[in-house]
Amino acid sequence: MSPHEPVSPEKSDPEAAPRTTTGRGVLTRVLRSRRSEDRAHLSALAGLPALSLDALTSVAYGPEAALTVLAAAGARAAGAMLPLTVAVALLLTTLVVSYRRIIATHPEGGGSYAVATSEFGPRTGLLAAAGLIVDYVLTAAVSLSTGAASLASAFPFLNDHLLLVSLLALAVLTAVNLRGLADSARLLMPATLLFVALVAAVAAVGVLRPVPAASVGGAPGVAVTQGLGLLLVLKAFAAGCTAISGVEAIANGVPAFRRPRVRTAQRAQLLLGALLTAMLVGLGYLMARDLIVPREGVTTLAQLTAHSFGTGWLYLLTNTTVAVMLAAAANTSFGALPVLLSLLAKDDRLPHVFALRSSRLVHQAGVLALAAMTALLLLATGAVTDRLIPLFALGIFIGFSISQLGMVRHWWRERGPRWRRLTALNGFGALLTLTATAVLLLFKFVQGAWAVVVVVPLLMLLCARVQRYYAAVAAATGTGRIPPRPAGGDALVVVPVGELSAVTAATLSRALSLSGDVVAVTVYSREVPARALQERWREWDPGVPLELLPSPRHSLLGPIVQYVQDAGAAGREVIVLLPEKLPRRRWERLLQGRRSAVLAALLRRRTGALVSTVPFHLGGRPEPGRPRIQPP
Repeated sequence: MSPHEPVSPEKSDPEAAPRTTTGRGVLTRVLRSRRSEDRAHLSALAGLPALSLDALTSVAYGPEAALTVLAAAGARAAGAMLPLTVAVALLLTTLVVSYRRIIATHPEGGGSYAVATSEFGPRTGLLAAAGLIVDYVLTAAVSLSTGAASLASAFPFLNDHLLLVSLLALAVLTAVNLRGLADSARLLMPATLLFVALVAAVAAVGVLRPVPAASVGGAPGVAVTQGLGLLLVLKAFAAGCTAISGVEAIANGVPAFRRPRVRTAQRAQLLLGALLTAMLVGLGYLMARDLIVPREGVTTLAQLTAHSFGTGWLYLLTNTTVAVMLAAAANTSFGALPVLLSLLAKDDRLPHVFALRSSRLVHQAGVLALAAMTALLLLATGAVTDRLIPLFALGIFIGFSISQLGMVRHWWRERGPRWRRLTALNGFGALLTLTATAVLLLFKFVQGAWAVVVVVPLLMLLCARVQRYYAAVAAATGTGRIPPRPAGGDALVVVPVGELSAVTAATLSRALSLSGDVVAVTVYSREVPARALQERWREWDPGVPLELLPSPRHSLLGPIVQYVQDAGAAGREVIVLLPEKLPRRRWERLLQGRRSAVLAALLRRRTGALVSTVPFHLGGRPEPGRPRIQPP
C-alpha cells in the first residue's frame, strides 16, 4: 500500500475480516491473535488512565485558575465559583455529547482535525491540527509542572527542585509509553481509581462538614485590585475552562480502543463526562461556601483537602496521589498526540516515519517527538505553571471551537434525524468556546498567549511545506500512474575489497548468485599499495577479476564512485555490494569503521546504482541464510 494512501483502522481491523476458517488449529490461532490484539488496545475503563487523565486531573488546576482571577475582587468574590463552575460543567456536557457524535462520524480518530478537514477543507484542518499539537505539548508540560507543585505542597523541600522533578517524571512516562499505551493504562489504573475516590471523598466530606477541620498555607497570594464585574467573570470563566482540557483526547484516539471501537470509545467519553462534572461541581460548591482564596505554598485543592480531612495521613495521601496523577496526566498527550501525528503523516503533512508503529502498536516517533518538545518547554519556563497556563488554554479552545462549528455545518448539511436539536447543541457549544477564545486572546495575549498565535501558523506552514514536498515526490516518481514495463538484462555487480578474508569470499558468492558479470575493485595509491593484494588474488583465483583503481589524491572512496558512474554512463545496470561486519555486542560496533556506510551514502547520492550491504555476524547467531564469521 502506498504511504500516500490513508489507512482506515476499521478497514484493517481483523474483526472486519471474513470469519470462515477451516481447521481447529487455524481457528485457534485467529482467536489467540485477536485476544493478543485486544490486550494491546483499551477498554472503556482503561481509556480513563490512558487518554483522560488530563481531563480528570484538571480539577486540580482549572478551578484554581478561575479562583485566582476572581480573587482580584476580594475573598467574597469566591462566592461566584459555584455558578461559574456550573457554567463550565454545562460546556463540558455539551462537548462530551458532541465528541460522542464525532467518534461515530470519524471512527478513524483525529477529533477536531478530522472534523475540520471534512467540513471546511485542508487549510482549516491544518489550523485544527496545529492547535491540537500545541494543546497536547502544553498539556504534558502543565500536567508535569502542576504535579511537581502539588507534591511540593505536601513536601515543601521540593519547591526548589520543581524542574528536576518534572523532567524525571517525563522520562518515566516516555519509557512506559514506548512499551505500549495499554501497558501504561494498566500501570496507572489503580492510581487513577484512588485519585477519583479521594477527590470525591474531599467533596463529599466537605459538604457534610460545615466547619473546616484545618487550614493550610501562608498569606493570601492575590491582592484586591478591582471589583467583581462582567469582564472579570468572563476572564475567570475562560481561565476555569482549562478544567475541560483533554476532553477531545478520546475522540482523537479512537483506533486505540478495543472492538467495537466506536461503542467502546463512546462509553469512555460518557464515563469521563460524568466523573469530571461531579468533581467540578462538588469542588466549586466548597470553594464558594468556604470562600477559599489562593494562598502561598499550597494549591487550592490542598486547602480543600485540609478542610475535609485535616492535616493527617489522609491529607498527605491525597496530595501525594494528586501530585502523582497530575504528572501522569501527561499520559493523555502520549496517548492522543502520536495518533494525530500518524494521521497527519498519512495525509502527507508530516514525515511518514510518524505513521509507523512498532510491534507493540506504538507510534514511537510521535512519543519521542512529544517528549522532546515537552522537555524543551519545561526548560524554557522553569516548570512554573503560571507561565504555562496562558499559553495552555488558547490551544485548547482553537480545537474546541473548530470542532463545534464543524459539527454545526455537518448537521445542517446532512439534516438527518434530530438535526435541529443537534445543530442547536453544537451551536451553543461553539458560542461558549468562541467566547472563551476571545476572552483569552484579550486578557492573556501579553502574558504569553501571543506565542500560540505565532506557533500555530508556523506549524501550519511546516505541514504545508511537507505536503508540497510529498506532492513533488509523487509527481517526479509517477505515483498513481501505470509505469512502463520493467526491462531485463544482466547487471554488473561491483564488490569493493580491501583485503582477502572469509568476508570477501562470502560477498563474492552473493555477487555471483545475482549475476555472471562480477568485478572486484580496490583502490591503491602511494600510501596504500595494491601489489600484495594483486599477487594473493592471482594465487586465490576466485574466478572474478580484480580491477585496480588509482587514487592520485589519496581518496579511498572517490575512485570507486567514479568507476560506478562510468559504468552507469555506459548504459550498464550496476549493483554494488558492500560487506558490513556486525559484532556480537553493541559497544563493539564503535570499534568498526564507518567506511562502508559513507561509501553507500556517496553512491546513492551521486550514482543510479543499486547499493546493498551484506551483513556478517561476528560470532553471533545470524538469521537463516546469513553468513556468520567466527573470530580467530
